[in-house]
Amino acid sequence: MKMNVAIIGGGIEGMAAARYWSELGSSVTIRDKSTDISAPKGVQTVLGADYLKGLNEYDLVVRSPGVNPNDIKTKTTVTTGTNEFFQKCPARIIGVTGTKGKGTTASLIVRILEEAGKRVWLGGNIGRSPLDFLAKVKASDIVVLELSSFQLMDLDASPHIAVCLMVVAEHMDWHSGIREYVAAKGNLFWHQRPTDIAVFNVGNDFSTQIALLSPGRKIPYMSPPGAYVKDGNVMLGEDAICATCDTGLIGRHNLENICAAVTAAHEVGGVETVAIRRAISGFKGLEHRLEFVREIDDVQYYDDSFSTTPETAMAAVASFDGPKVLILGGSDKKSDYRELIKGVAQGDVREVILIGEMAGVLRAELAEAGYTRVRDGGVTMAAIVGAARKAARPGDVVLLSPACASFGLFRNYKDRGDQFKATVLAEV
Repeated sequence: MKMNVAIIGGGIEGMAAARYWSELGSSVTIRDKSTDISAPKGVQTVLGADYLKGLNEYDLVVRSPGVNPNDIKTKTTVTTGTNEFFQKCPARIIGVTGTKGKGTTASLIVRILEEAGKRVWLGGNIGRSPLDFLAKVKASDIVVLELSSFQLMDLDASPHIAVCLMVVAEHMDWHSGIREYVAAKGNLFWHQRPTDIAVFNVGNDFSTQIALLSPGRKIPYMSPPGAYVKDGNVMLGEDAICATCDTGLIGRHNLENICAAVTAAHEVGGVETVAIRRAISGFKGLEHRLEFVREIDDVQYYDDSFSTTPETAMAAVASFDGPKVLILGGSDKKSDYRELIKGVAQGDVREVILIGEMAGVLRAELAEAGYTRVRDGGVTMAAIVGAARKAARPGDVVLLSPACASFGLFRNYKDRGDQFKATVLAEV
């Protein structure tokens, strides 16, 4: 029977869903509050403020991740592209969630499995909808999905291997509170079977609580029997995989991501130590995650624009010895900055460059903690980099790790990072 399907949201996942259901022979309409949406051929649109009205006339409503499910009011069945993929995928799935590190960990799992000779697919929140490759997936393949709380809120299935990284409060401007945010992450584990596997961060309370929802076998990382760090080595059981100094990623938090990836990949089976070693020594990380840009006048510049929480900014600062010039600020996500402020005030941060709408709030909190080495970064990336360059001394690190969302000055974290890199590379 030909279905009449409404796709709520016209972003990457919404467009993928529109293509998918169109190819199944359905009549598809994309509905989005933006009026600047270009739909695929044959797909209708309902755009503007009333995009959520009249949903009862459809046979199926498909929610995109950016649309809160609580905003969709209809008697029609509501699903998501993620749920559809879980229902139809013939292969084993590894799902990765957490507050930060999801993309790095998921990508590293893929790299390890490919080194081991597996055929692997990567999708989800990392920027590729798994619906785009569903038709090509074979039962012998492995699919790795990076999954955000937005994708997990109404997930009604769980993967064979579920991985939960560190979890701290984030997106409190979107979720009703920390309980809803953690519960969304928990859906990745809740529907597992006793034969499935739950990999979790043993040092993070929320991650541990989330893993306990699984009826499957629970394997911590950063502690045996999962991968862990000991005597300067990444270990798996009694085997030293490689020295921590030989890994391609910077920072303690990335050692955690490496151990999560090693643990999950090992549980697939048929993965030799040599394949793991090749993968983690050659993997240099993802764009805008502690990405080295350039050295100017003996000052190193790093793009960590993906850092949109205080916790990730703290981890970035802790990744470098010696003085740092920290570019901090942006738009508000209702985060708690107290620990970050304390770390800056007590740590080796030469100066803070403040940007965006949170600049005034952060300046006041830093002053209350006794830290006054701050300056205004301005409203353009040229001004921001110029301020950082004036503050830095030979041997310093200039670190764009804003701890805030990008809106106001930039379109998104990618735009912020891209502008930072372009500006630094253009400096003479």
